[in-house]
Parts: sequence; C-alpha cells; structure tokens
Amino acid sequence: MKKLSLIAVLLTFLAASCQMKQSSTSKSTTETAVTDGHNAQNSLDWPGIYTGTLPCADCEGIETHLSLTPEGTYTLTTTYLGKDENKFEQKGTFRWNEAGNTVLLDGIEDGSSQYFVGENYLLHLDMEGNKITGELAHMYRLTKNTGNVVPNENQLTGVKWKLIEIYGQTFEAVEGQNVEAFLVFDEKEHRIYGSGSCNNFNGSYELKEGQRITLTGLATTMMACPNMKIEQELFEALNSCDNYTIHQGVLSLNKARMAPMAKFTAVELEK
Repeated sequence: MKKLSLIAVLLTFLAASCQMKQSSTSKSTTETAVTDGHNAQNSLDWPGIYTGTLPCADCEGIETHLSLTPEGTYTLTTTYLGKDENKFEQKGTFRWNEAGNTVLLDGIEDGSSQYFVGENYLLHLDMEGNKITGELAHMYRLTKNTGNVVPNENQLTGVKWKLIEIYGQTFEAVEGQNVEAFLVFDEKEHRIYGSGSCNNFNGSYELKEGQRITLTGLATTMMACPNMKIEQELFEALNSCDNYTIHQGVLSLNKARMAPMAKFTAVELEK
C-alpha cells in the first residue's frame, strides 16, 4: 500500500509539473505575440502623397493621387484619361484595419476604398480587401513621392527628376548599375541630360503651348550593364513622348492622351 501511495504522489507531481510548464509556455507565446506588434501603421513612414495610373474599363487609365496625413485624413484626386479628363477630388478621414496593414477611406461609394500599405507604395485592393491578381496586377500600385521638392505645376526646370515608374511598373535600381535613373532640363541651353540607370545621355528639348514637348538629338554613352530593359524603355519613352504633366511633385511623360509612359519625382538639383 505504501508503494502504491508513493507512485500516486509521483504521478500527481509530474502532472502538476507538466501543467505548470504548459501554462508557462502559453504565457511566453502570448507575451511574444503582444510585444512583436510591428505593422505598417506603427513601423513605416506612411504619411505622404502616392501616385499611379489605375486600369479603367472604358478609358485609357485613371490617374490617381492619394494623400494620407498623420492626422488620419486623406485627399483623393482622380482623372479619367482619354475622356473629358476632368479632375475629381474627394476628401475625408481614413482608418486602419485590425492588422494595421491596410487603410480604408471613409466616404468612398463608387469603388473599393481599401489600400494595402507597403514601404513607399500602396496597393489598391478589390472590394473584399484582397490583392488584385492577373496581368494588370502591377497597375494597381501607387508609388510614394519621396522627393524633397514640390515644384510649381509648370516648373519643369531647376530640379532633378528621379525615375519612379516606367510603363506602369515601379522602378527599382538594379545591382551593379547606377543607383538612379534621372533627367534634368537645363532652361538656359534648352538641353536635357541624365542617366538611364546605366548610360548617361543628353539632348535638346522644345516646349510648346499646352504642355507639349519635343525631345531631339538624344545621344548616350555605350556601356553594357547586367539589365538594360529599364534603360531601353526609358529611352523609348523619351523619344516618343509629346506632352507632359506635373502634379504634386510628380512629372509624367505622355504620348497623346494615353496613360503616362514614365513618371519622375522631383528632388533638389545639386549645384
């Protein structure tokens, strides 16, 4: 009997120890979940102006500018390209989803009001809050204007225009090539110069009424780099553009009334 009693005591002790260990593990897991609460809302520098051209079923694209403020207000400006091109502006407040990675614009009734927040970009989500997939998925991305200069609406010269988007895709520097692709308009000599991310280039430009522009005599250096695709697309845009727009520090080079071929953000021009 004493032997049985001793075994019972040992079993009771082991059970209690296991329960305490399980409770401790559960507590530790809970504390980790609480302390590791990093998300877009509290970890990213998300306030700012985001721009992009969203797909449109019956027009050439929806030029979109979305401003988010630290106070929780937004300004959404949209222009339907290829139609009357009137600008529509909506203002209001926004809130974050429970995960802290998506903003929801209040007061939007004619479309999705949800945007996933990434580092220096937003993704326009569908009506259910899901990321859009398919061939046009990349066109639902808005890029943040990270430049420190906001020129006047028609100020083309006196700043450095850094490439942020080419044919609807966000520009990302390629390892082994120049960090930036940029262009500068020299007002005194009516000259344009810059870098395509690998080769430097220069040429001439002529401005006409209605923000029309003609670039001529573009010449480049002849270096070979690991990835020439972005540079080739940029030079194609420079050679074929015939008009431009500047809005909230973003320069768009366009052809006719089509969606922008290339977009640039204004940064301070080094003297």
